[in-house]
Amino acid sequence: MTLLLAFAITLMIAALISDIARRSVLSTSVLFLLSGFMVGSGWVGHMVQPSEALLERAAELALFSVLFSDGMRTGGVGEIRRFWHLPGRALLIGMPLTIAGVAALAHYLVHLDWSMSLLIAAALSPTDPVFVSAIFGFESVPKMITHVLNIESGMNDGLALPVVLVMMRVVLGGRNSLTDIVADLLLGVCIGIVIPWGCIQLEQVKILAPTGVFQPLYAFAIGVLVLAISYRFGTNLFLAAFAAGITVASLSQRVKESFEKFGELVAELLKLAALLLFGALIAPRFFRPLPALEYLFVPLAVFAIRPIAILGALYRTELSMRDMLTIGWFGPKGFASVVYGLMILHSGLNHVAHLIGLAIVASILVYSSTDVLIGRHFDRAHKDNISQSTQESIR
Repeated sequence: MTLLLAFAITLMIAALISDIARRSVLSTSVLFLLSGFMVGSGWVGHMVQPSEALLERAAELALFSVLFSDGMRTGGVGEIRRFWHLPGRALLIGMPLTIAGVAALAHYLVHLDWSMSLLIAAALSPTDPVFVSAIFGFESVPKMITHVLNIESGMNDGLALPVVLVMMRVVLGGRNSLTDIVADLLLGVCIGIVIPWGCIQLEQVKILAPTGVFQPLYAFAIGVLVLAISYRFGTNLFLAAFAAGITVASLSQRVKESFEKFGELVAELLKLAALLLFGALIAPRFFRPLPALEYLFVPLAVFAIRPIAILGALYRTELSMRDMLTIGWFGPKGFASVVYGLMILHSGLNHVAHLIGLAIVASILVYSSTDVLIGRHFDRAHKDNISQSTQESIR
């Protein structure tokens, strides 16, 4: 009940200050994270701790809903095919470089062995556009930047999972073979394609047409069906969600458009609830002292490695240096890293999980507060270009 009360009060405050947050560096994501810290630390009464299982499920649902919506926002297979080369470079070159860089940092700075270093690097490699959502609201931000960020973040959650599972198997020993891991990933993609395809075919039958409030609920039902079947077969939820969103966008513009606002609301509520639970869970562990080098590792791993990796991946493309730096900077760690961190915590690797938790919190605090600033920079640059063009035309 305390967690529910905290969520309700925080949600009310977030709604009341949302206009201020939209125009400033104040972030509602940070507000829910801090609310969770207060509840979990006992600052507002007795200490309340959510179970790890509850947080893991909440984070999975939040990430699933976000990826389902993000998949629709790509515009479908046709749009992805037209603009694949830049997201492809970010995923196939930038992501391995990021994992290698963070792993080297963990090995030489924190003195973890290579298997542990690769494990923490893989867990921190996925990005999450949820925490920089304001950047998508600025029309002056080039569409190619938002397209790369959207596609990359949708795909890298699932691509990081095999590395996390394999390295956990190396560190702890496990029963899952590499073949089983790959099969689960492929099955997730198949479920994400086949289920929406069948549902869209049903929707096109003349006597079967969702209408009114059931239009957005039909797309919601497709997502829940994909989620339920993915849970039933124990396959990759994240790739299934993203593939399902892309399939819906590819096959039915009407279903996609009817779901957009409703899906955004559902994803936002799940995201905020998961953030509050995450803050409450890690609060008692968060302030435990660590060696100075481990505190140094967190900002370097989160904020320094990815920009360098993305610059290397996107070098000699049509993007300007400013565009590449923007893509490189926006690499927030979100719900995928939370889920992977909880898996690592469950396995008994508490120290690694603590470092991951610190990195996630630092990421949310910084990236959620800089998206508006960078969006405004693009706005100013766009207005200056218009003003300059107008003056030149007058001359």
